[in-house]
Amino acid sequence: VTIYVLEGTPPECIYSVHAADPEKAELKTNSSLSSFQYSLLPTSVPFSVLDSGAIFTTKKFDYETDPHSYLLNITVTDPDGLNSTKTVNINIININDESPYFTTKQRIFRIPEEQTPGTVVANITAKDPDDEDSPSRLFYSIQSSDRYFSINPSTGVLQVTGRIDRDALPLRLHPNISLTVRVEDSPSGGHTSEMQITIIINDINDNSPDCSPSTFGREVNENTPAGTPLLDLRNYCEDIDVDPSNNQFNFTGLSGFGSNNFALESTVSGRLTMTESIDLENQGVEVYSLTVRVQDIAYPHYSNIIYIYIRIKPVNEFFPVFNNLSYEFNVPEITKVGSSIGRVNARDKDWPPSVITYSIVAGGGTRDYTNIFWISPTKGDVKILARLDYETTQKHFLTVQASDGEKTETVSVTVNVLEVNDEEPVCSPNFYSFQIPVSLAVGTNINGFRIQCQDRDSDPRSFRYFINEGNVNNHFTFSPSAGSNISRLILASRFDYESGLDTNWIYTLRVYVTDDNLLSARDRTTHLTKTGTVTLSIRVIPNPTTVVTTTPGFTDVTEKENLYSASAWYVPFVVTVGGLLLLGLLGYLGLLLATWLRTRCPPARRADGTARIKVPEKKKPKKEVVVTMTKLNTVFDGEARDPVTGKMYEFNTQSGARRWK
Repeated sequence: VTIYVLEGTPPECIYSVHAADPEKAELKTNSSLSSFQYSLLPTSVPFSVLDSGAIFTTKKFDYETDPHSYLLNITVTDPDGLNSTKTVNINIININDESPYFTTKQRIFRIPEEQTPGTVVANITAKDPDDEDSPSRLFYSIQSSDRYFSINPSTGVLQVTGRIDRDALPLRLHPNISLTVRVEDSPSGGHTSEMQITIIINDINDNSPDCSPSTFGREVNENTPAGTPLLDLRNYCEDIDVDPSNNQFNFTGLSGFGSNNFALESTVSGRLTMTESIDLENQGVEVYSLTVRVQDIAYPHYSNIIYIYIRIKPVNEFFPVFNNLSYEFNVPEITKVGSSIGRVNARDKDWPPSVITYSIVAGGGTRDYTNIFWISPTKGDVKILARLDYETTQKHFLTVQASDGEKTETVSVTVNVLEVNDEEPVCSPNFYSFQIPVSLAVGTNINGFRIQCQDRDSDPRSFRYFINEGNVNNHFTFSPSAGSNISRLILASRFDYESGLDTNWIYTLRVYVTDDNLLSARDRTTHLTKTGTVTLSIRVIPNPTTVVTTTPGFTDVTEKENLYSASAWYVPFVVTVGGLLLLGLLGYLGLLLATWLRTRCPPARRADGTARIKVPEKKKPKKEVVVTMTKLNTVFDGEARDPVTGKMYEFNTQSGARRWK
């Protein structure tokens, strides 16, 4: 007989044995009247048999700890001592009553950071006591949420699934990752066990030193002494690896244009210093381009390049220096306003060259102008702002300053005004009007007339006189005709009206006075000459009423006529208007007087009382009145300056007559 008993079943009757005695031919059942006796062997088994043949378990079986089967020898004995033995096979049936357990003893694991996905971290194993005689079929899972790891649900292999960066948060502060691994003996509703494991992430040298910024610019004055620190690179660089053995770095490989002028104080500090003073005036390099390598000490020696630009700032060391100790410019006085008369130039030994500006700080003024010179601030060209006059000022002294923005230097400039014949001869009088008799003798100094000329920039001997217009038949000439500043008007030939040779009775002479007498004929075509003019009006009197001889060969006409120059037109106009106004006023007053007398004195009556009869008066015969106009040729033989206006005027010393010059 085979009997199956589930483990964990409490003690109970598991089977009843039935025995029969053939001799009695009566079946004895399990009853109180049975006379059979039952027994079992071995006695050590956890079973018992009652006299009734009932087999009981004496304990709760555990499949995992107790034998899985039992062989019981059941012996039945009758009262006469006869017996029979049978074997009962009892099998303990295993049930799922045990939780699986982990066989992996290690709870802490270490792995380096930055492992590739799929890397095996650990092989988690477990067993199920219920499956002792057969391979366990267990299911693994990670209970805590984790982005770094996963576990194979069938095999329990723990592997990397995401990037593990020890240098980033949160692993930078907490490098230990705790996982809760669960094992189940059934995909749903079975027995489970959990195990806490810790994975420690180890730092590796996976980062190169980094500098922020990676490009540096520094300025340093020229002539900075050697040894002056310029830049501490370590203050700007770091390695984010957590482990101190992985974040150490050095500075090496200083190179670049002009790197011999600089040095790294040490590979650890990365302090950049000057090795020698730099003078821009000698070296001329303003910007130095350097590179420095920052490199990990630990393998695999990651590195980066730092770019450094050093600009040498110029220092204003030198004063501007003029090319000449002084400047002298020769300028003709007729030079046009705005013309450039010369240039000053200054240099600055500083490098790069400073921008030099020029200015006039003293001199160059006249009575009418504060400064008649101007200088270009950038080019140094000196120009004139007003007309130069040699006759007023022959030399001008200027002080010109050159400035580079900080330092200044001055130089003296002398402007020599060169005399040029730019002044016209001025003659007195420049207009004259007179009368001469037709019979005036040849060679006579007409009316004693003479002109006196002066020229501010010419010698008196340089004057030359000639009549350019109006000298019909060449009756008039000047003596001397050249070489003197005084010349007289002479009658050169007699008048001949009878034959008809002469027809003009009034001569208007245009006299030219030039200052070229001292020049040769060839030089007159190239040299600058000036010409003054004098206008003479001469009236020839055919039949004078009275002739008074004043000088030998000179006849004066007593019949005179007031002649006014064209410039004195306003004199007769004013006199005429004034006379008309005066006559009008007198007439108006006479009318008022007559009216008043008529009202005061009525007409007288005759004795008989009749009024007088007005008898028309006889008209008086008209008398002819002959008016003789005396013509006066006023001679202005004097000059003076009006104290109010400052203008020159001419006057007659006898009559006091005046006219503006």
